[in-house]
Amino acid sequence: MDSWDEIRTAYHVARAGTVSGAAAEMGVHHATVIRHIDALEARLGTRLFQRHARGYTPTEAGFDLLQVATATDEQFAQLANRIKGQGETVGGDLVVTSLPRFSPVLAPILARFQGLYPDLVVRYLAGSRLFRLEYGEAHVAIRAGAPPEQPDNVVQKFVSEQIALYGARVYVKKHGMPRSEAELVRHRFVGYNTKDTRAPYDRWLQAHLPESAITFRVSDHRTLLDAVLAGAGLGFLTTAQAERHADLVEILPPRSEWASQLWLVTHVDLHRTVKVQSFLRFLKEEMRRCGMLGPKKGSDGDTAG
Repeated sequence: MDSWDEIRTAYHVARAGTVSGAAAEMGVHHATVIRHIDALEARLGTRLFQRHARGYTPTEAGFDLLQVATATDEQFAQLANRIKGQGETVGGDLVVTSLPRFSPVLAPILARFQGLYPDLVVRYLAGSRLFRLEYGEAHVAIRAGAPPEQPDNVVQKFVSEQIALYGARVYVKKHGMPRSEAELVRHRFVGYNTKDTRAPYDRWLQAHLPESAITFRVSDHRTLLDAVLAGAGLGFLTTAQAERHADLVEILPPRSEWASQLWLVTHVDLHRTVKVQSFLRFLKEEMRRCGMLGPKKGSDGDTAG
């Protein structure tokens, strides 16, 4: 394509719906907008817009162009975020992602870090989606399970979440306390709605108990905690979660086979920036202070992957 200016103009016309609206958004004369659209349609040999009294409506070809232009615009915005992250100060946006269950630990740490750098805008995105670091969607990701293998990522072993089986006191009062692992078959469990989970404790549950034992199914870990607290059944939770709820009773203690390894993941282009390094150091120090991370070892195990 010879002219990105013409594509950019078509993108703004499609968004605004009128030539005048696109011209105002771009800061150019409306005649320039019309000239760009006419030239682009002539080059492509097809109509991109239907002209009518109320403005311009994209044709099918126009919608195709709009999708490409929208994706390009988003990638430029993500690139801008990555470039901003390469500055020599701790300011602007800091985008961090993790699973929701880690929020009670991470959110206070992020708040304390922001307290050191008042110009910083924290964007904490908690969810199961894997944000694409190579597109600048996040500066730091905390992920669980097997080591992430995306290219151009720096992966560091972080903390290991200890998992145990818990029940609410109201449940134990109603159904009794299991005296052995064999008695678990007589109890009710809270589990995930999908059988595709990679969580080791959930695979253990599926292997040792009949499917009928899971009588309350949920979509995420936060809902699982709420269901266990409500007395819906027994469920696997992190020991850190259980410590915050006095109504929970430990049914089976943590096992190494149930543990969930967390990883710190950054993109190689941003890993050594002042902002990212400052946050990583602070995060590790805070985790060591509360006893969730072991002693410092050299470079803390940076690996590409």
